[in-house]
Amino acid sequence: MGNVRVRTDTGRIFIDFRLHGVRCREYLSLQDTPENRQTAQNLLNQIEQEIRQGTFDYAAHFPNSKRAGQFPRPVAPPAPAPAVAAAPPADPALTQAPPAPVVVAAPAPPPPQTPLFADFAETWFNECEPGWRPRYQESVRGALDQHILPVFGLKPVHEIRRADVLAFRAALSKKPGRGGRRLSNVRVNSVVLWLSQILNEASLRFEFSPATNGIKPLKTPKPDVEPFSLTEVNSIIDTCRPEWRPYFITRFFTGLRSGEIHGLRWHNIDFERNQILVRETLVDGQIQQGAKTYDSCRDVPMLPLVREALLAQREACPEHVEWVFYGSSYAPVDTGNFTNRIWKPLLGYLGLRYRRPYQTRHTTATLLLAAGENPEWIARLMGHTNTEMLFTRYSRYVQDLTRRDGSAIDRLLSDQGPRVKPDEPCQLEKRKTRKQPASGRKERSTTSPTATVTRLFRNDSR
Repeated sequence: MGNVRVRTDTGRIFIDFRLHGVRCREYLSLQDTPENRQTAQNLLNQIEQEIRQGTFDYAAHFPNSKRAGQFPRPVAPPAPAPAVAAAPPADPALTQAPPAPVVVAAPAPPPPQTPLFADFAETWFNECEPGWRPRYQESVRGALDQHILPVFGLKPVHEIRRADVLAFRAALSKKPGRGGRRLSNVRVNSVVLWLSQILNEASLRFEFSPATNGIKPLKTPKPDVEPFSLTEVNSIIDTCRPEWRPYFITRFFTGLRSGEIHGLRWHNIDFERNQILVRETLVDGQIQQGAKTYDSCRDVPMLPLVREALLAQREACPEHVEWVFYGSSYAPVDTGNFTNRIWKPLLGYLGLRYRRPYQTRHTTATLLLAAGENPEWIARLMGHTNTEMLFTRYSRYVQDLTRRDGSAIDRLLSDQGPRVKPDEPCQLEKRKTRKQPASGRKERSTTSPTATVTRLFRNDSR
């Protein structure tokens, strides 16, 4: 669907439309008036009708445009052959014996008449778009405009061959991405997947064999799982600024993603049932209903430590603020700002190797597994469909099972876990020298994990 627009600095009208998946803008010699806008709209309607009929001639409408030679001109249908008078019948007396019959092979079926890839890709995108999230729509639209349409846009869909797809993938894997680095195999596989989906849908509608059949995706590295040990978790929570302690406790012991915890609002905290209702996510500063996947919409149980932290946060939160965790202007926490101004400096101060904030989610899973919690209960808490991902990703941290879901980690945290309100002030403000315990007075152990967890992390390669 095209649009009539106006350039603000000159006041000239231009039309904005797509042809074969390519975005086209053409300026008209018209100033911005209601009458001229209607004239431009009539021209745009005519162009779109000709595009649908396959008769649009770019060079005829815009002969001076740089795009005039980019698109093929429509081919006029051939004129009918002139009628030829029939020859008079031959004299039977002069005819010879009839020749032997000649067997003529049946003519080959005509090639399928299919649309150009760019046209069908637009149809496919418009049909699928309502079921996609805005971020996913942007990813698909960007892949089409930047990578796929410039290569395949002007080809009929049935003429795209397997060799074309493989050559496209090879060139794409060498194409520079952000920062001059080559595109990752994950990104290349995503682009080829969308190309494959378009060709598969076209093959069902126009009955041809898609070129992507049997093409396996490129191998991708396994996601890095670099969880924090319980000792490191304690250090982070004890060292951070006091107003961030409830945030880190909630994040480390619920497995919430960044978008889930930053989009958390008080109406999704059920203190009566001790549950956090994950129903919304924060993406680019905007709340989106639903989570990352269907199973990501879940009810996360609050461990006693998490409940205590959220109650403390509730007391400190002004009544007019709907967000559980917020920034200086009472807006939700910005992921980039949190990473650069809170997370990175904190890890650097503690001398811990930098890991993405997402590793807090991996930490939740590994601590629960190390404590002996039931993997099925952990999978539901994390929003996984089943335990397959849990065992595949965290198998080296699995030790045994327990009978009471939540009881093992509760005992571990109550004995050795961090405190929502520690006795000592923030270590960033003042670092106190540990005093020697008085005679007969038992000092609290400095080892945070239990023996089981300690043994697991001591054997770890980190």
